[in-house]
Amino acid sequence: KFTVPLQLPEASPDLLPLNQEAEKQRAETVEKNVGPISPGLVKFTADPLFLDLWQRPALKPRDRSLITVSALIASGQSAQIGYHLNRAMDNGLSAAEAGEIVTQAAFYAGWPNAFTAAPVVGEVVRNRSSSKG
Repeated sequence: KFTVPLQLPEASPDLLPLNQEAEKQRAETVEKNVGPISPGLVKFTADPLFLDLWQRPALKPRDRSLITVSALIASGQSAQIGYHLNRAMDNGLSAAEAGEIVTQAAFYAGWPNAFTAAPVVGEVVRNRSSSKG
C-alpha cells in the first residue's frame, strides 16, 4: 500500500529572503530587453517565476540553479545557459561542477546538446575567472 510522506512541501510556503540587488538587476535587464516586446512576459517572469518559485525553501538556490542549467542543456536552449549558469555560480556552483553538468548531460540529453552547451559554459567560466584576476 502506498503511503504519503508527512512532510510534503506546502503549496505556499514561507519564501526564502530575496536578494534585492540581484533581483533589481535581473528585473532591469528583462524590462529593457523584453518589456518593449512583451510586457506580459516580463510580469510572469517576475511574479510566479523569480519572486515565488525561485524563493521556495524546499530546494536550495544552488540546487534550483543546477536543475535549471541541466534542463536548458537537455532542451538545447543554449542562449539561456549563460544567464542561468552565472546565477548558478552566484548560488555556489563551482567551475568544476559546471563542467560536470555538461559531461552528465551528454549521457542523458545527448552529445549534440552537450557539445552545444560546452562553449557557453566555457565562456561563462572564463569570464568569471578573468573578472576575479
